[in-house]
Amino acid sequence: MYPDCLKIQLHEDKMIDQKKSCIKDDWPGYSLDLFSYPAHYTGDLDCVIIPHGVIMDRTERLARNIMDDLGDHAIVVLCVLKGGYQFCADLVDRIKDLSHNSNRTIPMTVHFIRLKSYLNDESTEDLHILGGEDLSFLAGKNVLVVEGIVGTGKTMKTLLKHVEAFGPKMIKVAGLLVKRVPHSSACVPDYVGFEIPNRFVVGYALDYNEYFRDLNHICVISNTGKMKYKI
Repeated sequence: MYPDCLKIQLHEDKMIDQKKSCIKDDWPGYSLDLFSYPAHYTGDLDCVIIPHGVIMDRTERLARNIMDDLGDHAIVVLCVLKGGYQFCADLVDRIKDLSHNSNRTIPMTVHFIRLKSYLNDESTEDLHILGGEDLSFLAGKNVLVVEGIVGTGKTMKTLLKHVEAFGPKMIKVAGLLVKRVPHSSACVPDYVGFEIPNRFVVGYALDYNEYFRDLNHICVISNTGKMKYKI
């Protein structure tokens, strides 16, 4: 257990850390000419908003924050597919690396569920939770939900309510991206990678109708790309 003064300092450090990860609305992004990306997406992207290297550095910092908070507690990692799979894999790898090189450790098991609520670039009210019908194995466990992106927060609130019904001991949420959107439900993850403007982003496993998951960087999709892959 941490002394109260250290708990306060860790909380303050995390708040400062999250402020530094906020990407402003007027950030134009990086020119695509500075990076390599699949040629089949030529014309489909506006810019690179977060390069892959920056994602990896930020993920390592989040892993350290999780280690500070949850070290020596066994956790169940609940990966939200499909958009969260790359972030989850890299986050788990960083936590494992820290565990191998520290006196503290986090025993982990990883399970997967899939959420589907988007049609083209619009979130719908019709949320499907696939693979989450029976989560009884979470009873009494410490759960870390790992999600790629949180928008209005409605989907996350629905998921957390569903998970809570199975009686876990504790639930924490790690979200790589939190989007600043109107009518947000204020469902902010405990661990935030980046807070981003309200723009539709793809890459690093985030998709538009199943395309763009093969991008290493997080990019803003162009109007041409939206029309090209619209269903």
